[in-house]
Amino acid sequence: MKWKESDFNNALSNQMANVPAVLIYGPDAGQVDELADKAIDKLEIDSVNLFVVDANELKDKTDALFAEACTPSLLGGRRMVWVANVGDSDAPLVRELVTHKSLDAFVVVTAAELRAGGGMRALFEDAQNLAAIPCYADDEQTLGKVIRESLFAAGIKQIEPDAMQYMFSRLGGDRGVTRSFLKKLSIYVDDTKTVTLVDVEKCLPDNGAVSIDDFLYSLTAGHIAATQLAMDRVFFDGAEPIMLVRMLDFHFKKLLDAVATGRMPKLFWKVADKFGAAMRFWSEDEIIGVLARLTELERQTKTTGMPSELLVRDFALKLSVRAAKLALKARRK
Repeated sequence: MKWKESDFNNALSNQMANVPAVLIYGPDAGQVDELADKAIDKLEIDSVNLFVVDANELKDKTDALFAEACTPSLLGGRRMVWVANVGDSDAPLVRELVTHKSLDAFVVVTAAELRAGGGMRALFEDAQNLAAIPCYADDEQTLGKVIRESLFAAGIKQIEPDAMQYMFSRLGGDRGVTRSFLKKLSIYVDDTKTVTLVDVEKCLPDNGAVSIDDFLYSLTAGHIAATQLAMDRVFFDGAEPIMLVRMLDFHFKKLLDAVATGRMPKLFWKVADKFGAAMRFWSEDEIIGVLARLTELERQTKTTGMPSELLVRDFALKLSVRAAKLALKARRK
């Protein structure tokens, strides 16, 4: 079956009762990942019941893939297998998987652009109990919906028309980039709850929004070199220092909640391992201390006249070193 994103969302609400597998494909890699991640969230797939395999590993992990897909979870709950980056040459193996008589897990297959009539699309589009969802760049209508839903959900009260038009002209090619930018923007305007053209211009350089997930998650995981590299890229693309301070504040508050409750938040699988590692060695007292220093750092960037970028770089380097020491100490116990 051919589905639209709305069909997929409705099916998720019904727990995908009659569809054991979906193909999510297209040039908008951010939207592909978003829909796959949404399936994990809506179907309440626990991390222990999720098996992810890249297409280039299929040959070596075929047995593991079928074992994970065809064996009920020993810990209870629904299982999911996610086969990423497939091509038409993988269609025979995927066909065998999704039609296996013992299939127990829900199957998500993701890909970049696939040719019409090719083996993979034909498998999912021609079957009555399988579905294929294309992910192309957002047009003005769908992009407007994404922008409004994301910002209003974050507590923003108003988006000025010229700010919206500027976002229309710069966003839409990748849903992941759009979501990352909107998260940064909502934090940047948290004090006014209004998005102006000036705010958008400061947060969104001409070459597009840049995800800072690598910076945030590498820092709290104690990966010093990766933190520095990610920070260089973020500043190269024109990120505002004050925005990074607020993003760090938001990130550490999320970490504090996770450490205090012992519950891992719903995260995209690519960053979940780093966040889980950070949960194991950051203590509540350490995080509270960081949050206090972040408040002082924001004050310094506004009042001291010192170069804001240098202040943030110095703070982030010291913090990533501290995280690395905490991780080393935890491993030695």
